[in-house]
Amino acid sequence: MVRLDSQLPVPADLRGAILALGNFDGFHLGHQAVVGEAVRWAEAEGRPAIVATFDPHPRRFFVPDAPWFRLTTLDQREALFAAAGAAAMLVIRFDAAVAAMTGPEWIAQMLHARFGVAGVVTGEDFTFGRDRSGTTAVLAESGAQYGVAARAVGPVLDAGLPVSSTRIRAALEAGDCATATRLLSRPFTVQGKVQHGDKLGRTIGFPTANLPMGHYLRPRYGIYAVRGRLPDGRVLDGAANLGVRPSFDPPKELLEPHFFDFAEDLYGQDIAVEFHAFLRPEAKYDGLAALTAAIAADCARARAVLAG
Repeated sequence: MVRLDSQLPVPADLRGAILALGNFDGFHLGHQAVVGEAVRWAEAEGRPAIVATFDPHPRRFFVPDAPWFRLTTLDQREALFAAAGAAAMLVIRFDAAVAAMTGPEWIAQMLHARFGVAGVVTGEDFTFGRDRSGTTAVLAESGAQYGVAARAVGPVLDAGLPVSSTRIRAALEAGDCATATRLLSRPFTVQGKVQHGDKLGRTIGFPTANLPMGHYLRPRYGIYAVRGRLPDGRVLDGAANLGVRPSFDPPKELLEPHFFDFAEDLYGQDIAVEFHAFLRPEAKYDGLAALTAAIAADCARARAVLAG
């Protein structure tokens, strides 16, 4: 998998590609349908398939102080796009110059001149360019002038409603891991480098691997049944606290997974934590004895959930 930067020239062997155009944060079932169509089209014509994504997300550009809402990092998207059959990921740097382009200018200056694509696949409701002036109809009409063909993929439905990142975010904010997993086709996963914490967990028999949430959406604060994936491929069951740890002062937001029957040093390693089920909200306890008993009960419940 090659990672391309929109501000740098596209290599000659990747020009003439079929481009899946969107943000694809989360890479849910609807996104997978768009990328799948681009990969099939590219294979049929013997062309490379490229998946575009925006960084920063246009919403972050226009509303810099918006709460964090990302469902995936660039590294996660790169791995997902590669698994879907794409030859490259194109990271479109969303800045003032890109934001100012109209839809037709976007087609002429970006898709045709800068990226040199032969075809573009989008979702039916995808818009781009200043004031959302680029639509699938504009893409088909203006793209034809530059030899850029266009296809649009209809929505993927779940329970009669389109699969969307908005639905997934709402599910996670409600602690509904089952719905998020169904729409994503995999559990919501936070990936990051394990950092040092106060190491209290190890003193009460429940060591944790502490991860910052970074730019990820914050799911509902509370206790979750989780699975961890280590760099060496091992998969570990566990229970995790996500939140500000109300039993401790000062509050500090962390994702703190405790992996069952595991005591190795993970500091500095990049691990992935999958959210499988919400168990309960965060709570404040009077003393370590009450906290330890609650953690033990959480772990027992998480083991049962994950075993099922």
